[in-house]
Amino acid sequence: MGALSGIRVLDLSRVLAGPWCGQILADLGAEVIKIERPGSGDDTRGWGPPWMPDEQGGSSGEAAYYQSANRGKSSVAVDLATAEGQELVRALAADCDVLIENYKAGSLARYGLDYASLSELNPRLVYCSITGFGQTGPRAEEPGYDFIIQGMAGLMSITGERDDLPGGGPQKAGVAVADLMTGLYSTIAIQAALIDRQRTGRGQHCDMALFDVQLATLANQNMNYLVSGRVPGRYGNAHANIVPYQVFRASDREFIIACGNDSQFVALCGAIGLPQLPEDPRFVRNADRVQHREELVALLSEHFLGASADEWVERIQAVKVPVGPINNIAQALAEPQVQARDLLVNIPHPRNSAFTMVGNPIKLSASPVRYHRPPPMLGQDTDRVLSERLGLSQDRLAELKAQGVIEQSPQS
Repeated sequence: MGALSGIRVLDLSRVLAGPWCGQILADLGAEVIKIERPGSGDDTRGWGPPWMPDEQGGSSGEAAYYQSANRGKSSVAVDLATAEGQELVRALAADCDVLIENYKAGSLARYGLDYASLSELNPRLVYCSITGFGQTGPRAEEPGYDFIIQGMAGLMSITGERDDLPGGGPQKAGVAVADLMTGLYSTIAIQAALIDRQRTGRGQHCDMALFDVQLATLANQNMNYLVSGRVPGRYGNAHANIVPYQVFRASDREFIIACGNDSQFVALCGAIGLPQLPEDPRFVRNADRVQHREELVALLSEHFLGASADEWVERIQAVKVPVGPINNIAQALAEPQVQARDLLVNIPHPRNSAFTMVGNPIKLSASPVRYHRPPPMLGQDTDRVLSERLGLSQDRLAELKAQGVIEQSPQS
């Protein structure tokens, strides 16, 4: 059994932050019922190419983006714009422990699907709202997109090369970090609320905002500003407070050194054949090296051009100073560590029995993560869930389909 076995989740969210949260809960054993719009479903179903190949190597029509965040769930296609659809979702919520939604603040109230309405129906419900800016404040009604949030909350001001270097200027991260981190924080909030419910007998409203999360996760950069009054800038692949802690170019390609303290710096310099550097008054302590960053980096950069990246990595690893190559995604997935940690998992899909995903990184000794279902096709579980959970007859299901209230995937 999974750690969250017995917990039922109604996932009304779409795109990434909410679905990411729901997928983590599913990995941990929760039953997750994803509510999707008939005909189109989650927006990310159309965010391709690339598409998963089918058994014949052609396109399955299943977008890789959607699949990245929806394994382990059931898909129920219900039209929330109809009174009948709203009633079906209310009935499902009455029998669930958790509800996740990422609609515009206040918009579900007109459907009777807001926290106030559903908590009267089910006082034990843990209701998690994920928005760009939260349920309160002057921006509460604004839509929130990861790219915008990365800019507004400060991340892009510290990401990218320095303005005085080639290619300088603000950069977003290569993945939607505001969405993903909000999904993680939402998972924590939901589990905390479930634990609190054991004590109080009641659920509560989790008000999660991408802006809040992105701002909070600037971590030490926030504190650098709060204690100094100096606005942090971009350092590219360097570190604001540690030197040398950055990318260096070898004779063939680039690699990373993350030298975290003075003793590591001594070991590093010995390993690379520059044992005199730690004796230079400019470089004795990390504070000295930060002050004289340009001089030290120039010396090291010239030196590292004298051998290959693999040679430097081997020599530096031997003295236990953090160092590593810069892999592309194919190289990263080919690392022996990936196989050793079971990070690639095969979850057979109805359209591709060899379907593979990157697994959940959580390792629990007594209740490990399990992968019961691949990402569902749109509406594949509509009939089963509504008949099992709500007792709807086949005649009633057929009537709702004829009215366009629900949809069942023809492939299921």
